[in-house]
Parts: sequence; structure tokens; C-alpha cells
Amino acid sequence: MSEYFDDLETRSPQQREAQLLAALPRQVAHAQKNSAAMRRILEGVDAARVTSREALAKLPVLRKHELLEMQKAARATDPFGGFSTLVRGPQMPRIYASPGPIYEPEGATRDYWRCARALYAAGFRSGDLVHNSFSYHMTPGAYIMESGAHAIGCTVFPAGVGQTEQQLQAVAELKPNAYTGTPSFLRILVEKAEETKADIESLKKAMVGGEALPPSLRDWFGERGIAVAQCYATADLGMIAYETSARQGMVVEENVILEIVRPGTGDPVAEGEVGEVVVTSLNPAYPLVRFGTGDLSAVLAGACPTGRTNMRIKGWMGRADQTTKIRGMFVHPAQVADIARRFPEIVKARLVVSGEMANDVMTLKVEASSIPHGLDARIGEAIRDVTKLRGDVELVTPGSLPNDGKVIEDARSYK
Repeated sequence: MSEYFDDLETRSPQQREAQLLAALPRQVAHAQKNSAAMRRILEGVDAARVTSREALAKLPVLRKHELLEMQKAARATDPFGGFSTLVRGPQMPRIYASPGPIYEPEGATRDYWRCARALYAAGFRSGDLVHNSFSYHMTPGAYIMESGAHAIGCTVFPAGVGQTEQQLQAVAELKPNAYTGTPSFLRILVEKAEETKADIESLKKAMVGGEALPPSLRDWFGERGIAVAQCYATADLGMIAYETSARQGMVVEENVILEIVRPGTGDPVAEGEVGEVVVTSLNPAYPLVRFGTGDLSAVLAGACPTGRTNMRIKGWMGRADQTTKIRGMFVHPAQVADIARRFPEIVKARLVVSGEMANDVMTLKVEASSIPHGLDARIGEAIRDVTKLRGDVELVTPGSLPNDGKVIEDARSYK
């Protein structure tokens, strides 16, 4: 039996890139024609010219708070805010609600959320019985996993969350060999089984998501005979990336175009640098172009040891939204980026807020390629112009600022 879900996973990087970039202008044109919201966002864009990553990077980034605002503004006539290309009926079997609320449509296509590839990489195979403990209430998490499992040929037990004793009884009697859900709930099940002597020996593999999986917890499961892999998916985009048996980062899903950009901007960062994950989905039903997830990650160099050739990312590394209130004023990462763009000498900038409550000290630490006379003073003026606050400027050695994706660091004492 093949280790790969399909041949797409082992394409040459050049072939994959060519095929993705050939699909990109078609998806942009489709979004402009069929999604009223994307038509407004991409107004004036010539879709036929969006044939490279450089061209893609010039398009605006759509962030979740903007999607929510557009949905709210159009709620009386269209709960999706003009983003969905589907109409209610057979082509839209379900609608979900994520916190906000943000409403997401589900299309009727097989494996709509593109989860099968991730589950297959985790060892799920046709004939497996999957104990699915993601919530079936309002949000799509459970259905993302269920649709992928069905596409492989698995049978699913829709356990949902809670009712631990009943779930353990089902595991003992049905003997599923696979689990999907959060790692924390899997731990609850395992610990309760150890306490009550319930038989869960059938569980041998798991795909988890929705929260972080610390290495110590993965090892804890491994000691109990459960091989646990994690994936990265959202309600807006479906599957984005997934772990393989190598456990070396996450391989990007084959039907998305992923970028890592500097937080607060749409500017791609160098390979290995931490930034915000921005995804262009090739899903015609919900054609999100340059959707900012708000999550931090970084590209890993090289290919996965399993032979999968797509880009790899390090996984979830925190949140990109670092908006901070300083002396009663909100300062956003985009403002730091605005300051940096005014000076070609600036390679990287990081705003550090220190001091104690009600005594904030704001310092912009700057890596500069050259330091012409008066640079620090001019940067200080730009800080006041953009943020309406006074801040210090510290010129630091190139390469000395941390590679953690932070544009604003809150180092204040709250004792």
C-alpha cells in the first residue's frame, strides 16, 4: 500500500509551483466574478497578470476581523458577507458558525475540507474505525475530520465532546483503532481509562488539532501505544498543513498557496524567518485570496524525509496580532511597518514596551543596513507622526533581533 495519498505529494517542486501559479489567475478571476466581497477587495486587479508569487504579494491581505466586519455589514441580505459563491440547497449541505460569529459554508464536494491527505499521512486507512471527539456543535471541526475519514474509506463514530464515561464505554465495545479530536481531551480519556481500568487498547493512532501538542504530551501518548500526529486547519480555509511520520514540521496541503509575511503587512519574509501565515485557497466555493490567519510560523528548509516534496512550515508558533495599548493609545504592527517603510536603511524593526503600569517606555529597536547621520532622530519623528506617541530609538546590530515574529514586544511589569 502506498505511503502517499496521491501523486501530488511527490511532484517536483518546480512542477507543483508551475501548476499552482497556473491555477492562481483563474482563481483570482473566479473570485472577482462570483464573490461580491472579493470583487470589492480585488477591484482594479488584472487577474491574468497574477501569475507569480511576486504578483500575488502585491494583492491586499484579508484578515479575519475584516471578514467579520464585512459579514456583519451585509448580514441582513447575506450572512456570508459576499464571500461564498454557493447558494443554499444541495450544493451547500451545511452552514457553520465560528466565534464572532463568522459564518462558513460547506460545499457538497467529496472531502470538501481537504483533510483526507492529512489523515492518510497519520496512518489512517480504509476500514479503520475513527472515534471523532471534535465538537459537532456549530463549528466545522468534527466535519472536517469526518469528511476526510470518509474519503479514505474509514467508518466514523461521532463521539463529540464530553460524557467521558460513555465515550470510554464506546471505545471498549466498538474498539476503534483511530482517534480525532483535541490532544487535551484524548489525555482526559486515557487518564480516565487508567483510573477506571477501561479497555482502550484498540486506540493506536490519532490526528489532533485545535490546540498545541507539546513534545512531552506526544511522548506521553507514545508511552501508552498511541502514535499522535497533529494538523493545522481553520474553519475559513480547511486543511492548511499536516504532520507526517517524520515529525519534522508540517507539510503544506497541495491545494493552497501559502506565504509567510511580516506581521502587520503583506510583505513576504525570507525563508526561515517567523511571520504571519497567509493562505490563498483554490477552493471555488469560498475563494479567499491572501487570507491572513493571524497565526505565526516559518518555512523549514528542504523536503520532508518521507519523500513529500511540498513546502514545510514549523507549525503554530503563536499569534501575529500584537496590538498593544501604550499610554492609553493602541499601537498596531501595521504602524511599526509604516515607520520602517519610510527608511530604506531599516532591515528590521521591533517595538519594545517596557516599564511598569502607568509608566510606559516605548523603544523602537532597529536593525539598519547603514546609519547616516541623524537617522535615529528622524525615526523618532516618524514614531510620533505615526503613533502620536513619543518613543526612543535604539540602533542595534543586524541579525541581533529575535526571530520570533514579534513586531511589538510587551515587556512591561504588571506586578
